[in-house]
Amino acid sequence: MSVEITWQTIALRLVLTLLAGGLLGFNRSKHGNPAGLRTTLLVTLAASIAMIQMNLLLSTNGKPHDSYAVMDMMRLPLGILTGVGFIGAGAILRKDTMVIGVTTAATMWFATVVGLCLGGGQVILGSVSAVIGFLVLSSLHWAETKLEEHQQATLKITIAENKITETGLRALLEAGKVHVRSMSVVHCKDEHREKFECSVRWPAHKDTKVNPAVLQEIDRLPGLVEMSWVSAGAPLV
Repeated sequence: MSVEITWQTIALRLVLTLLAGGLLGFNRSKHGNPAGLRTTLLVTLAASIAMIQMNLLLSTNGKPHDSYAVMDMMRLPLGILTGVGFIGAGAILRKDTMVIGVTTAATMWFATVVGLCLGGGQVILGSVSAVIGFLVLSSLHWAETKLEEHQQATLKITIAENKITETGLRALLEAGKVHVRSMSVVHCKDEHREKFECSVRWPAHKDTKVNPAVLQEIDRLPGLVEMSWVSAGAPLV
């Protein structure tokens, strides 16, 4: 890294930073994320400017002979990374089993590193990294939706007494590729009914909204009084 940089070099780094931040922010805005184009641009620019500032002050690095203070220029970009961590934490939300904003937080962190590279003069590394990051955000989202993942739900049924046992219900669900994580049974002797509550999970694609076919079989069980199916929802990014 050169200690002395010209204004032409600074202008080039800032232009490349704007292009890189715009490329990453465009994808976030396109998908309706709260940290969109403007936020990503500002984060990338902040990191780049911090590195440029460090480059300009690099000659003051170290401990002057007439002072006890030690100038450590690397604390400036490290402080930027720490600050972006707070932005990323604010972008992540969790409600029950649903987590939103993880990809947005990771994008903020990645954009910061790209800005540090461009501001520090590693223009090829920063530019190539920005293009790779854009390809990951735009292309792999489609592939991710095609992968199977376990979705979760809660099944509650009320059925006439002795019409099905806990073992029988578990076997029925397992035969329909629905894994039973836990099951509780309440016997209502006065009403001659049994209430089953099951926490289940089953493999499905992210873009699949169809409930397991085994629910139709449960709906046809003799003596069934009531059935409730509450999906926990797949994690979002």
